[in-house]
Formats: sequence, structure tokens, C-alpha cells
Amino acid sequence: MKSNIEFLMGESEEEMEFMPIVPLGEGEIDEEEKATIPNEIPVIALRNTVLFPNVVLPITVAREKSVKAIKEAEEQGKWIGVVAQKDGEKEDPDSKEVYKVGTVAKIVKQIKMPDGNTTIFIMGYMRFRVKEFTQSEPYFKARVEYINDEFPKGDAEFDALMSSIKDLSEQIAQASPNMPNETSIVLKNIEHQSFLIHFISSNISAKLNEKQLLLEEDDVKSRAEKLLKILQSELQLLELKNEITNKTRADIDKQQREYFLQQQLKSIKEELGGEPNDREIRDLQKRAETVKLTEEARELFKRNIEKLERMHPSTPDYSVVYNHLDWMLDLPWGVYTEDSYDLKKAQNVLDHDHYGMDKIKDRILEYLAVLKLKGDMKSPILCFVGPPGIGKTSLGKSIANSINRKYVRLSLGGLHDESELRGHRKTYIGAMPGRIIQSLRKAKSSNPVFILDEIDKVGKDFRGDPSSALLEVLDPEQNNSFYDNYMELEYDLSKVLFIATANSLSEIQPALRDRLEIIHLTGYSLEEKVEIGKRHLIPKQKEMHGLKKNKIKFSNKVLGKIIQEYTRESGVRELDRIIASIMRSIAKKVALEEPVEPSISDEFVEEVLGKPKFNNDIYTKGHPPGVAVGLAWTSVGGDILFIEAATSKGKGNLALTGNLGNVMKESASTALTYLKSHCEDYNIDPETFEKSNIHIHVPEGAVPKDGPSAGITMLSALASAFTGRKLRSYIAMTGEITLRGQVLPVGGIKEKILAAKRAGIKEIILCQQNQKDVEEINQAYIKGLKFHYVHEMSEVLDLALMKR
Repeated sequence: MKSNIEFLMGESEEEMEFMPIVPLGEGEIDEEEKATIPNEIPVIALRNTVLFPNVVLPITVAREKSVKAIKEAEEQGKWIGVVAQKDGEKEDPDSKEVYKVGTVAKIVKQIKMPDGNTTIFIMGYMRFRVKEFTQSEPYFKARVEYINDEFPKGDAEFDALMSSIKDLSEQIAQASPNMPNETSIVLKNIEHQSFLIHFISSNISAKLNEKQLLLEEDDVKSRAEKLLKILQSELQLLELKNEITNKTRADIDKQQREYFLQQQLKSIKEELGGEPNDREIRDLQKRAETVKLTEEARELFKRNIEKLERMHPSTPDYSVVYNHLDWMLDLPWGVYTEDSYDLKKAQNVLDHDHYGMDKIKDRILEYLAVLKLKGDMKSPILCFVGPPGIGKTSLGKSIANSINRKYVRLSLGGLHDESELRGHRKTYIGAMPGRIIQSLRKAKSSNPVFILDEIDKVGKDFRGDPSSALLEVLDPEQNNSFYDNYMELEYDLSKVLFIATANSLSEIQPALRDRLEIIHLTGYSLEEKVEIGKRHLIPKQKEMHGLKKNKIKFSNKVLGKIIQEYTRESGVRELDRIIASIMRSIAKKVALEEPVEPSISDEFVEEVLGKPKFNNDIYTKGHPPGVAVGLAWTSVGGDILFIEAATSKGKGNLALTGNLGNVMKESASTALTYLKSHCEDYNIDPETFEKSNIHIHVPEGAVPKDGPSAGITMLSALASAFTGRKLRSYIAMTGEITLRGQVLPVGGIKEKILAAKRAGIKEIILCQQNQKDVEEINQAYIKGLKFHYVHEMSEVLDLALMKR
């Protein structure tokens, strides 16, 4: 050999069992030498490597079988077969555990090592395929057939393929940090295609089975294509490794540079009088001295300050801990406003701000009286329930003014996430305390009047159930230790006067409703609305429209006309809007310098608002048989309800229309059954029911209707339809019925009576047990109404049906 060079691709020397060497300048085996190679040769199995033709390998021989095979080869012309074993871990493989394609090699040199092992240098000559193993003991011996490699000549595509293989190999040699510099020079000087393929195949860091596939490939061109694919994968992997190494090195360099600059900056700041975060921490500690933190809160503050001192201001956790401490110090720990125990002053404030509502005013004064006598008590949890627009929310503000407390309001309408109330854990980005803690920070007091507005509109779905979170807040036995997720502290809410507002009790969760002291607010009567208009709405709208200096007078008669003919509501919001419309019209005249009458007349009201929207004639005029007037309760107050019954020839079928609920349908069936069982009392032929179809309809079919209170109205309409007797004019009724004919009490009596008064009804039929509800109403508001209290349905029909 003229010269030898070691070449390694991708693996260190320690990782390879063999170090391939290629003899440069050697040609292919000639025919004479080929003829000397026997067809039956001793065979040795190599671990983890494949020997290619033209490649020299040094092998340290340790197996007894291999030593004997080499000894035999030395005596028989130095030819030996070399195959790779399939499992490198196998110590003594049999003939089935080695590959059948290998390389015949010649033993070039044999060296005895100091440790007793033998190292031989073998050089591959040509490939062979094992026909059969003729012996396996004491060493492998096999009969083989030799495979010649035919390299294409004059094939431009194959030449280009070889050129690509050489280029890729050079790129790998240059990119690999473990490659010696001479590697590229060696590759450039290899001219023989056989040398090039076997040299590179032997040294790539491919898997054993991939190298074996290269050796087994008979078509040289296909072998070159497979080698090219392996080289491309190797180059990509090497480039990726280098890219990761360079990026990691750059990141480390950047971190070291930033650390060095931070240390320099720290030194400069120390020279200038300390770091900004040191000043921030000192400010927090000074503020903490003036705040009455609980023992638990002070301990948490101390721990977080120590944590803050160890942090660098640029770390993300620094701002999280700092904001938490800032929130902690902003809360009104132990800060309470002093209640005003002047009951007369509180009464005057409440009377000035709101007309009526005596029950609520009495409850607030009772609370103040107990506070005055005892000095301390847990605040009640009140809930104002009533139709919209009657001043539930504004009443909370008046209560706060009357007892000299701060006022905060939290709207619960549409709230879905309980974290809105309890806060998010501070590990979340952008986390904040819940709305309750935020409101206390805003109030700067731990005993404000806290309005929980629209508590019946709290959402409940897959996102959470805030009403369950309110259970702790609104329980006087638990809210002295309310836990906020963000603050990670308990806060005392027991001195807060919580007032919830709702339109309907049925929408409030039962467990939550049980914690509330319910105070029902009813709609306003005509007289109350007139007073509210004169005392509050007209002065407010005059000021809002710049007419404070102008003399504008609404008489009681005009206000009554506006309320009766242009509004249908329990509250006064629509009335407020209508008064605003009139004020805008007056403001326009004043701005145009047109004459303005100081006293508002009926004609001017119709000129501004148009013709009346509502009139009472429909409720008071006579109706044909089968039409009865009932009273209904809705979430916005009382209302008038017509029940129409008609008969037609048929087979006794009952039809119910008007968008009725199940309870109302059952009331109709009960009424019909009662009438059938008592038909003789009212001179109705029993056969009439079998020969007639009955249809009960409740107008305004787009509006859902339900409830038992239309029972006596339905029976009156049916009795009128079957007897042909009309129902008396100006009479309305409400009550539940039973199959025995008893009349049962119903709710919403005040709203229903006020609706009847608005509609011009003169007589009302009620259950005897509802008399107590009527007596609670100010008698001045129901003047002119006559009440009939009944026990049984027979009394209702005697009162309602006209004589023939």
C-alpha cells in the first residue's frame, strides 16, 4: 500500500469497534488473483460493522471460533469470508444469526497484542453470497458464490450521481467538527468509482442494516442512489446539530452579557442611591405600618416582602407579587364609617328620596334602633323583590345616606363566572381580586351599603354558578371569613349591609333565597305616581332640560291623565320618559322664544304625545255572554285579562287557546267538570255538554300565561256561555277553584287591585282569605272600589251573572 488514511463520519473513535482504512492507488482484483480464491472458505462474524470491498479493517480477535478461522485462513492462502452478525449483543451467533451476503478479505497483517489478543488487518476484495454453511464448529466454513460489480462506463447520469456523492461527502467532512482537515483532500483525490462508493459506505454513520442493504445491492447505480439518500439525511442532521449548537451558544453568550450589564447597572444604581425596587419595597413597608392588617394578613405580607427582596425587578413574578401586596394594602382593613343613629334624620332622608315604601323604611329604622341600643350587630341581608321601575336600586343609595355609610353597587345581571366574585388565582396572567373585594377597595370602608343588583338574573351554565359563590357572601354566619382566591386571605364582610334586588323570587336559587330577608315591594297606585311625579320626576326633568327658572305646573288631573292614558306600568320609568318628552317640547318653544303656558293643559299633552294609547272602555263596557274579566300578576305588575268562552255543535270536545301553561289548562278542565256536576243548579241541560264543543280563549296569544288565579274567571265565562246570561259590567275577579267548588286565595293582590283601579273596574271578587291583603293597602288608593269576599263558586256566579 502506498499510503493509508483513517476516516470517520459522525462517530467518535470510542463509539466504533473498527476503524476503516482505505488503500489509495489500489485497483480492482485481477482475474489471476481471483482464480486463487477458493469457493469454500472459513468465515468470521463481525459485530456492528460491515466490511466493503477495497477497505482495510483492523480487527481485534477475541472469540475462539474467530481465532481458529484466521489460523485456517493463514494456512490456506490468507483468504477469509467476513459477514456481519444480525444482533451485536450475541456472543456466539449460529449460522442463522448472520447475514448471507459478505465480503471476501485477505489477511494483510497479524499482530500479537500485549494482552494476549490478536489484531489482524484484513482488506476486502469482492462480495459473495453464502450458498451453504458446510460447518459451524470449531469455526464457520461456507461454500460461496462471488458477485462481480459492473460499474457503468460512459453513463452521464451515473457520473453525475457519483459527483453528487463526492460533493455531499465533502460538505459533511467540512461541517463535522470531529473530521480531520485532510479528509476533504482525500475525497477529492479518489478517482476510482468503486473506491469512492465503498470508502464512503464504510465510513458513514448509518445503521448496520442500512449498510448491509448497500452491500447486498447488486445494481451499482441503485447502490449509489441509496448511498446518496443516506448522505443527504446525514448532512441535514449535521446541519441541524450545528444550528442548535450555535443557537445555544448564542443564548448563553446573551445571558452572560445581560448578567454582566445587569451587574454593572446595579453598581451604578447603588452609587446613585439605591435601586428603584428597593425604594418600592420600602414604600410598601411604610404603608403597611399605617394599615390595620389582621395577624394572618401581616404574616403573608411579611413573607411576600421577603420574596420580593430576593427577586430581580425584570422577572415576571416580581410584578405579580408586587401587585398582590399593593392590593392587600389598598383594602380598608378595620376601616369603618360611623353610623348615624339619629332615627328622625334617617326617616326624613328616606321620606325625602322615596314616596311610600313604608315597610322598607320601618325595617331600616328598626336596624338602626338595635344598633343604637346594642352598639354592634351583624348586618341583615335584605332582598327587595318587586316589578321594575319602582326604585329598588335607588332606595339602597337613600339607605346609605340615611345611616351615613358609603354606597357601592354590583350588577349581577348576566354574570356567569364565579371567579368574577371570588377572584382568579394570582398565577393566571392578568389575575385580579373578585368584584366584591374590588368594590370594598373602591368604597374605602369595610361597612358600606352593598347593593347586589338583579340577583335573579345571575347566569348558570357550563362556565360556572356564581349564585353558589354568593351563598358564603350572604350568610351572616360565614361572611366574617370570606375567602378571595386572588388575595389568598379571609376578609370580614359581617359589617357590610348587603341589599339584593330582584324582580322575581322564582329565579333565585332556593339555598340562596333561604339566606335572604325578603321584603316585597308592590307597584305604585295612581295617587302615589302623581305624588312621585310632582315631588321628584318633574323637578328632575326641569333641571335636566334647563327649565329650572321657568314656571311650569302640572295639575293632579293632568298628571292622572298622563298616567292613565299613556302608561301601563307598576313603576314610573315610562312616566319619567313621557314627562321628559313634554319638557323637550317646552324647551324647544322657550329656545324659539315662543309663548309658553305655565300650566300644562290636556290639549297640550295630546299635542305633544298624540292620542291616548290606552283607554278603559274595553274593560268597562258590556260584553256578550261567555266573556269574563280576570286579574293577573306579571313581573312588571298587575294586568287585566279577558277570558272568552264559546260553544258550538259537536261532541263535547274542549279547546284551549291563547298560549296557556299547564296549570291554566288544568284550571279550565276543573271549571268545566264543576259546571257539569252542578249543571242542574243553573238550569243547564246535561246533554248540552255532550252535543257542544267548548272553546276557551285568552286574548294576546303571543304572551305566555300560566297560574291558577284565573280559575273563577274561567268558570264564570263557561257558565255565562252555557246559560246565555251576561256577566255584569265593571266587575273583575281572581281566585283558584277546586272540584268541590271552593275558592282558594292567590297572590299579587295589591298589583291586581291597582291594575283594576287603573282600568276603571268598580267591583272585585276575591277569596275570603285575601281580605287581609286588601286591608294592608292604603285605603285612600282603593277608594271607589267595592270588594266581594267569597268562599264558594256558587257565590261567585250569583254575584257575576246578570238575571235573565
